[in-house]
Amino acid sequence: MLRVFDPRAQTTAVQSAKSLPNNKDSRILWAKDDFLLTTGFDMMRGREARLWDSRKLSSSVSSVSLGVASGMVIPLYDDDTGLLVLAGTGDSAVDCFEVSTSEPFLSQVSHCLTDMSTRGVAMVPKLALDVLSCEVMQVLQLTDNCIVPISYQVPRKHTGQEFHDDLYPDTVGTTPAMSAEEWWKGGNKQVEKVSLNPDKQPKLKAPPAKQVAAKKELISGGSKEDPARGSTSSSPLSTPSSSAPSRSPSSTSGLSSGFLPSPSPSQSTKAIQSMLGTTSKFRHIQGAMMHRDTHITNLRGLNLTTPGESDGFCVNSQRMAVPLAISGGQIGIFERSQPGRIPDTALPTIQNSVNVVDLSWDPFNTHRLAVACDDAKIRVWQVPEGGLKETLTEPEVIMQGHTEKIYSIKFHPLASGLLASSSYDLSVRLWNLESGEQVKLLTGHQDQIFAMAWSPDGKLLATVCKDGKVRIYDPRKSTAPVQEGPGPEGHRGARAVWVCEGKYLLVSGFDSRSERVLCLYSADSLSSGAVASTSISISPSTLIPFYDPDTSVVILTAKGDTRVHIYEVVPEEPYFMECSSFNSPEPHKGLAFLPKKECNVRDVEIAVGLLLNKTTIEPVAFRVPRVKKEFFQDDVYTETAVCWEAALTASAWLSGSNGQHKKISLKPKDMTPVSEAPKEAPVKKYMPSSFYLEEKTDEQKKEELLSAMVAKLGNRDDPLPQESFQGVEDDEWARYLAQIIVMGVQVVGRAFARALQQEIAASQAAAQARGSAGQHSAAAASSITGMSLQEAQQILNISTLTPEEIQTNYDHLFKANDKTVGGSFYLQSKVVRAKERLDEEVSIQTQQPNQKSQ
Repeated sequence: MLRVFDPRAQTTAVQSAKSLPNNKDSRILWAKDDFLLTTGFDMMRGREARLWDSRKLSSSVSSVSLGVASGMVIPLYDDDTGLLVLAGTGDSAVDCFEVSTSEPFLSQVSHCLTDMSTRGVAMVPKLALDVLSCEVMQVLQLTDNCIVPISYQVPRKHTGQEFHDDLYPDTVGTTPAMSAEEWWKGGNKQVEKVSLNPDKQPKLKAPPAKQVAAKKELISGGSKEDPARGSTSSSPLSTPSSSAPSRSPSSTSGLSSGFLPSPSPSQSTKAIQSMLGTTSKFRHIQGAMMHRDTHITNLRGLNLTTPGESDGFCVNSQRMAVPLAISGGQIGIFERSQPGRIPDTALPTIQNSVNVVDLSWDPFNTHRLAVACDDAKIRVWQVPEGGLKETLTEPEVIMQGHTEKIYSIKFHPLASGLLASSSYDLSVRLWNLESGEQVKLLTGHQDQIFAMAWSPDGKLLATVCKDGKVRIYDPRKSTAPVQEGPGPEGHRGARAVWVCEGKYLLVSGFDSRSERVLCLYSADSLSSGAVASTSISISPSTLIPFYDPDTSVVILTAKGDTRVHIYEVVPEEPYFMECSSFNSPEPHKGLAFLPKKECNVRDVEIAVGLLLNKTTIEPVAFRVPRVKKEFFQDDVYTETAVCWEAALTASAWLSGSNGQHKKISLKPKDMTPVSEAPKEAPVKKYMPSSFYLEEKTDEQKKEELLSAMVAKLGNRDDPLPQESFQGVEDDEWARYLAQIIVMGVQVVGRAFARALQQEIAASQAAAQARGSAGQHSAAAASSITGMSLQEAQQILNISTLTPEEIQTNYDHLFKANDKTVGGSFYLQSKVVRAKERLDEEVSIQTQQPNQKSQ
């Protein structure tokens, strides 16, 4: 129910209405003068915000849906701007709406995505905003381990220089308008409003002299002089600025800068770490898709329903195995050496005859593939050299022992041919692939087994169970767990991996709010619980971790995600150091990693993975940005274990032997370690204090100014740029000039021919006109030749003048046609037509007397 009370008038509600149909948590606040805003859940448990008119509570005037989630929505409203902030607990997004008193009542302004989930939000007071930066609102987001400010700014041209009055109306001040007693008596005074303009802020009044003297006594009596630093410790009530060292000229001596001695590097480093926290040297790691030529495209029939305990597909240094959505549990094998588009025709596959549950390549044999199936059997296949040439239907070995469907399988990291499997029968079994027999049976699980993980030394096996327990087994000594402790509270799934040289166990799972979490356990004291944990995000899919023991970097992603999370795990506080994440353009189905030897050390790659999408397999490289890539980064690449070679056999391990991988360096022979790179000469970033404080003479200033001007102008004796150009040979110039002359003659000839053709046509037309009409008047002759008698006389009289005189006095008679090449041809044609015009006039005048006599 939504109720409105007037506490001073009556104890019952003045108005009431049905607000939200769901009885879960809700919030309410006043927005504008007569409007109320509520947040809560609808009948379908979807979160929503509604705007109500307090004068008519029969129904809401507007509502907006905020998606389906279990977290409560916290509203924050700014009355000056009309902006409404909505943040849900557990969400990684903050929405901003504008509230108006007319349609549309609620209009979304922004959708801010945050890196961490929200535990709470609060609004910064209006008087604390940076008004010169056009900041109209600031919200503080509370997360698990930090407080993140979210600023809302209006873009303006002169940001940081001017105060914009239109953005900042007068806001309520901090002085109360009345006391509680006055309000109970019926007072309705409003809080006085103040301006946010920095120029109109009231100046602080100086305290009375008595208070100043008392404060001086308090400081002198409660602080001691530190002779080493020459300063006094400030009072606990003093402001931070009061403890800053003095920089006034009166405190300097001679050429001294007046600054206090800088603390030692260790002290400054600790101070920075205490303020900012410890950061990882891999925090700027970059993930990048490799060139398209390395992609495998046109994947068809991909199986998208593999169980949650499976990684979805598996890879090794030579090939990939991908389950297909084809009856018979078929698996496609794709060679890394043959990238490109897969043909549309049918390809040879591995047929298991039943659905595939999980699959894994033998880490020491790139041709052997183990497949767990629905029929509780494990089939071992041998892929021929060069890939599949024909469909395989007969496995090399079939191992059977589980009574129910298998969850997952894991190869031993050191012993060849040793495989562990977990099943719905709540058991974990060890298999010897050489003999095809079960060699160990581990018990003690009370529910579904989410994940298994071998320790780096191969002695221990860890499991994560749905019953909320994490267990560690020593299979050669006992079938029961040697340690047991509380695991993640959620029951949706989990993964496990050993980190920090096998001293800790990292578990990826869910908490009680179904939020994805990472938990770190000490391998020596599992029963004590997690030593550290961190929340990542809310999503239904389990994060699958990959751990690089050389850098202690763990890379996590899940099926259907677009984001790959990266952390550096350390055995001390803060345990988890977040690094830059990688985002894929579309949701991926899985991410599997290659051995460390596949990394390109020249590009400072620390991991190379293959990203499985719906129709493609794309390589992804994770690189550490470095400036001097020409050197081998030996601080990044320590000696790596040769994990692609077996240290001992399964039989030797079962008999009690413990092997260890040999280690090699990834440094190419032609690269020099960066630790041995030649040292660069140190460059002073700042001049000594004497350079800034020492007064310069006028002559020195003039000399510096002159030197600067000369440096800008450059050396006048330097050769010009065109002097360095290479010239053309003389014979080439002659050939080009001859070509130009020939082209010019052709153009001139064509133009003169056109002019003559025009004049001949005009003359013929005039002759025809005279023949057909022998007794025409001067006007008729003028129309035939296109010229008057007066114009013809002027042309003939000036035809002997120079071109300059013609252009000066009679240019209007000789305007060149735009379509001709030049005026000279046009002038000649004018003279010819003028002569013809006068000849016609003479013939006309001789004909007129003859006609009169007749």
